[in-house]
This record gives sequence, structure tokens and C-alpha cells, in this order.
Amino acid sequence: MKPLLGLVLLVSIATPTLASAQEQTLKVVYPPTNHKTTSDKIFFIGTAPKTGQVFINGKPITRSESGHFAPSFALQMGENTFTIRHTSGEIQIKVTRLNNQPEVPQGLAFAKDSLTPKVDIARLPGELICFSAIAPPSATVSVKLAQNKQVPLVLQPPQPQLPSNASALTGTNQPQKAIKYEYSGCTTLEAPGEVSAAYQLKLNGETITEEAPGKISVLQPSSLPVVEVSASFGVARTGPSTNYSRLTPLPKGTRSAVTGKTGEWLRLEYGAWIKSSETVSLPNAIIPSTIIRSVASSQSQTETLVSFPLQTPVPVSVKQDSDKFTLTLHNTTAQTDTIPFNDNPFIYRMDWQQIPPSPGINSPAVQYIFNLKKNQQWGYKLGYEGTTLKLKLRHPPQLRRSIRKPLSGIKILIDPGHGGKELGAVGPTGLPEKDVNLTISKLLREQLVKRGATVVMTREDDKFVSLGDRQLIIANEEPTLALSVHYNALPDYGDAENTKGIGMFWYHPQAHTLAVFLHNYLVKKLNRPSYGVFWNNLALTRPEASPSLLLELGFMSNPQEFEWVTNPKKQKKLARTLADGIVKWLKNNR
Repeated sequence: MKPLLGLVLLVSIATPTLASAQEQTLKVVYPPTNHKTTSDKIFFIGTAPKTGQVFINGKPITRSESGHFAPSFALQMGENTFTIRHTSGEIQIKVTRLNNQPEVPQGLAFAKDSLTPKVDIARLPGELICFSAIAPPSATVSVKLAQNKQVPLVLQPPQPQLPSNASALTGTNQPQKAIKYEYSGCTTLEAPGEVSAAYQLKLNGETITEEAPGKISVLQPSSLPVVEVSASFGVARTGPSTNYSRLTPLPKGTRSAVTGKTGEWLRLEYGAWIKSSETVSLPNAIIPSTIIRSVASSQSQTETLVSFPLQTPVPVSVKQDSDKFTLTLHNTTAQTDTIPFNDNPFIYRMDWQQIPPSPGINSPAVQYIFNLKKNQQWGYKLGYEGTTLKLKLRHPPQLRRSIRKPLSGIKILIDPGHGGKELGAVGPTGLPEKDVNLTISKLLREQLVKRGATVVMTREDDKFVSLGDRQLIIANEEPTLALSVHYNALPDYGDAENTKGIGMFWYHPQAHTLAVFLHNYLVKKLNRPSYGVFWNNLALTRPEASPSLLLELGFMSNPQEFEWVTNPKKQKKLARTLADGIVKWLKNNR
């Protein structure tokens, strides 16, 4: 597919009769008919000829100068029917609001799918195991375990549900309606082995028994299972589902004992959780731990390489501050007397300390703190070669003194978001975000090349590129900066008619100052509204080899801003301004 600029020229100049035909048609691009949502409201994105009025269920709506609209309407529980009318046509759309609250049974029964554990779990002896169920408010509920152990469950005060992470993007991240009539109770089990949980409910002299879907296993501490990370980088999390936050990825080859299990998720000895599919079991392996003695380093003009020789690949974690890089080796005990570390253009000093075991984590750790000479980091790589951990810290880029070519010697990666089958957000006319992303990315490449930069693109045409492949390109190219170009949209409960502006998203601290600077620079120089700067755990902000940003340069869903987004003159000015901002930031922070 041709870039957006070509499409705009094609519609406005080459085929005016087609443009005229399109302008006579009422169009709604979102929501689709028979849309289902748990939101209490919905917005309608579309367009119609500028002349005449658009009505939704008889109510006149506000439109942009070009005739675009995005009003929101409240939803009743169940099916809602909306009729959108204009002199050019009529569209009817049905939206069903689903109830995301568990249904409390009225008689002798547990609520559907409310018994825990829902999946098989494994825990250590003496570890707290909790049970919960939803049942009528006047019931008596308990759980029977092995050896006739009975655990009474107590009716809990209503506990508010937390909104999704996406609600932070709309300013609606307040606790929501509480779950009622939940019974809970906890106990411990000491003897290794497997037990089941039989729930008992008594109500009005009657009793029912129902077994929880998941079994409970108590592990033998002296012979814990051992696994090795088989993925290129294992995704470590704070809990046993993708709802939990990510931790430092675990390099391939990392070994750890397993101290717990919830369904397909394994809890590793240092406390993180990982999917079992990203590991392989090591039968008869002893619980991994290592000592460390010497640490070696070498440096070039562009990077410092630090080697940590170990007896086995252990879990690691990283913490970045403005002027510090901290690496923690878990399951590790120091026997260190001497560490050679020469004067370094990037690192002021390296310190280390032994971290004793903490409650709930039985293994010690060794922490290495790299104190940096400046407050800006430029990327790192971490991985195992055999049992030796290799850490590469990148040095600041070298900028040449050139007025015309200030980015000479600098490599910048541009990632045009979405592509191919992945449309991204859709504007009122049906124009997909993927096309606008590619247009702006090419214009930005042109401006950066004029300033001397080497530019790498993750796609140059309308093709699908997976998130994993985009991350791999960044890791292999190791650019000075990586920029993922996007335009924004909102969840159903957002205010599409009024939400607009430029936003920046970062993940690693090394990208924070870049995010803030470019956001402020674009807002000021282009006189655009601010959507804000966000820390966000996104696939294209996570690459650690370079300061990596995801840019949301405006809202496809906002009727007024869509006109700015698709204006060819404004697109060229945006690309020039963004390139100028990159030059200024690099000069100020290298």
C-alpha cells in the first residue's frame, strides 16, 4: 500500500469524482455492529458530509470542520441499539454491555467458577494457602482437606475491584464496584504430597459439597524441582499470570529451583514467576547456587564488557538509576578479594556487596553497583556464555562537530507501528493508523538522513512485522536511539471526542529524559496539546540495548486532531521538528 501522502494526493487531485462520492456517505468505523463490552459507555467514530446534521438516537452531535465525529453515549446493561442518521444515510449498531461481576447464587449453590484453587498449585511446607468462594450471604462455608482438616471460610467485607492498567491512560483508575459475598480462609500444610479441597456449603438445613478444580501439592524442600530457561530471554514476573508486572528477563541457560507452582507458572527460588513453557526440567539436578571470586573487565571506545565467571548460570536482575547501574546475581555467595577495574570514560567506580537471604527467599545474592560519570545511560546487553555472565554497557555516542551534519556517525532506528494485517487505530474516515505511521516514519527518516544519521527501519512498506521481530532488530542493530512511531486511540470508556495530544512512553530509566524532552519540545514547537509522558511496559519500550521510546503523535480517534494528523504540510513540519529535537537532546546528553 502507498504511503498516506500518496493516498491524500490521489484522493484530492487525481480522482476528484471518487472524493465527491465518498463525501456523500455517512460512515461509522467504530464500534462494529454487535459489539460487546464491559464498559458503561461507548464512543462512535465516523464521518459524514459537512452539510446537514448527524443524529444519534435523535440527538444532534458535534462534528469537526471536515464532518468527523466521536461522541460518547451511556450503555445500559444488556443490548443497546443506536441509530445514526444523516441525510446521506442511516446506520443501526447494536452494542451489548456485559456484566463483569460474578453472579451470586440465590439458593444452595456456589457461584460459577468461584472456587479456588482454579488450577493445580504447589507450595512449600508451612506456606500459607488460601481458599475463597462466592456463596449466598447467610451460608456456612468450609473446606475439607486431607486427614479431615477443616478450614472455615468467613464472609469478607466487600473488596473493591481494581481497574485495568489501561484506565491510567484515561484518568479513570479508581477502584470499581466491589465483589460481594466472598468467603475466604487460609491454612498451612506441612506434609509433602498432594491433597484436594472439598468445599462444603450449608444453607437452611441443607448441605452440598463441591471439589475445587485445582489440586494442592506440598513440595519436598530437600528435593525441589530444577529448571533451566530455554527461551532466548525468559519473561520473569511478580506473580503467576500475565497480569503481573515484568521483572528483568532471565537469559537463556539460567537455572533455578522451583519453590511453587500455579497452573502453567513456576515460582523460582529468588521469588520471580515464569511460564513453564519457557523452561526445561533438569531431572536429578541439585539446587543451583554458585560462588563468585574474580570479575574481569575490558573496554573499547564504544562499550565496557564485564565478565562474571560462575559455577552455574543463576537468575539475575537489573536496576537502573540516573547515575547507577546495579546488577544482582541471585543464589550467589562472594569469595571476592580482588577486582581489576581501570579508569573508564563511562564508569566512575564499581562497588559490590553481599545481600543475605531475606524472608521467603532462602538464597543469598551478590550485588554489583556501577557508579557512572554522567546521568545518562545508553543501553546494555546481558547474557550467558557457558556459565560466565557477560554484561556489556554502552558508552555515550560520539557526535561530530558539524553544523550541516550534526548526526554523522549516529544510528537511529525507526519502527513504523503496525502494518499488514495489523491496522492499528482507525480514523473517522476508516484510514488505518499503520499508513500514517509509515508516512511519518519515512518523512522522519528523510530529515534524519539530511542531518547525517544512519537510519534503520523495521518496515518500509505495508507488511506485518511481529513485535518479537521488531525487538530482535533493535537488539541486533544496537542503534543510538530506537523510536517506535504510533498514533493513539482509547478504550471504550475513554472520551474520544475530547482526548487529544502528543504522548511519550518509556520503560527503562535510560529513555526517561529523552521521553520528557521530545514530548515538551513537540508540544511547544508545534503548539500541540499534551497527552503526557508515561512509564509503560510495552514491547517497543522494553528493548534495553538502546534508549527506546514509543511515540504517540496524536489521536486517530479525535475528530479535530485527525485533520492535523493527516495534513501533509503538518506531517512534514512534525518530521522536521522531531528531527531537530533529537539533535538537541543528543547534544545536551552525550
